[in-house]
Amino acid sequence: MPDILHKVAIKATPAQAYAALATIDGLSTWWTTDTSGSSAVGGEIGFRFGEHGFNGVKVIELEPEQRVLWEVIEGPESWLGTRIGFDLSQDGDDVAVLFKHSGWREQNEFMHTCTTKWAMFLMSLKAALETGIGAPYPNDVHITHRGY
Repeated sequence: MPDILHKVAIKATPAQAYAALATIDGLSTWWTTDTSGSSAVGGEIGFRFGEHGFNGVKVIELEPEQRVLWEVIEGPESWLGTRIGFDLSQDGDDVAVLFKHSGWREQNEFMHTCTTKWAMFLMSLKAALETGIGAPYPNDVHITHRGY
């Protein structure tokens, strides 16, 4: 099965990055402003993207300052059952974020779009942590004529 993989170095601590990935307030600063739910292990988080839909994840694993792992339980058909993970490690003055969206059934055009969007949202995470201003939906750069 194909996976989406990215790595980004951020001028932040693992604790700061973890807070941006493992809390509702943190997530809304870089992915979508309409984020809700429970970010505890076993909890469910909802991410609304206006008219473009809703993604829901179940929190599978949390290791403070090291790892966040979700399983997609609601959203586009090709996302269902996939896992979204963030592994954190200190890298000099930066925190390295290793991103993995795994378990895609097939590589297809939608996966290509998601690969680009994930890279953009990871840059939004970087901006949110380094400058205090991310670009979460609806303020993200839209790469298709459909508005996402």
